[in-house]
Amino acid sequence: MGRDGERWRLVREESWDGPMNMAVDEVAAATAARGGPRTLRVYRWEPSTLSLGYHQDSSTIDWTFCEREGISVTRRPTGGGGIYHDSWGDISYSIIAPAEELPGNLMETYELLCEPIFTAFDRLGVKAGFAEKSLPAIHQPSCYLREVHPAHDVVSGGKKLSGNAQYRRKDAIIQHGSITFESTPERHLGVFSDPETTVEEFGNRVTSLREQGVEDRKEAVGAFEESLEEWASAEEGTWTDEEREDARERATEKFASESWNRDRNDPLV
Repeated sequence: MGRDGERWRLVREESWDGPMNMAVDEVAAATAARGGPRTLRVYRWEPSTLSLGYHQDSSTIDWTFCEREGISVTRRPTGGGGIYHDSWGDISYSIIAPAEELPGNLMETYELLCEPIFTAFDRLGVKAGFAEKSLPAIHQPSCYLREVHPAHDVVSGGKKLSGNAQYRRKDAIIQHGSITFESTPERHLGVFSDPETTVEEFGNRVTSLREQGVEDRKEAVGAFEESLEEWASAEEGTWTDEEREDARERATEKFASESWNRDRNDPLV
């Protein structure tokens, strides 16, 4: 048994496209809600993907640029702005558990679920923590360039290093986060139709693990996996055949659909 006597599984870094990364989170939430294992996962986006915030206007996206550059687009169930997840430069994680097992207070839940993330930063020698004060938005459609919020934005050296968000269902909570291993400002800004900033301004707001002295991506991924595993006393695990099948159906029918990504209409509801 893991954290609080419940069974937790760690799914080590795997690569999925954008729709599948969103779909497996939803499937894992359903598994946890019906008494199955709670899930910790670290993952990559292959190909590189732009994930839109749930309420984001699709007209803020340069769809032609994304298509030309081979960047897939999907919409998250969580709020906030768009995030460019580079297949190399981004490290993402998710923590998924039944709602009844986590604090009802949003701030308390962020503090609890970010504990292993901060532990990993410490092990990597990176001084990071929640932002101590708000910073004004530079480009509202971009998650990393929106107003920096002390509740869930992680900074290092005064610059944003990681963004985190929660999807609070009645029966389960999904928290996922994006950690910048290597910054790619030209591509990050290029996915937006009319970025209101420059590469230089982006660099003044956003940092990366490499900028903070971490050169080995494998080492960084290992630190997050190890910290998550220890935090929950988790066992290494994987997806069942049923979960994989369910996720593929959700990815195709919802997260890859035009109605969801362009118009925020959930075809499964």
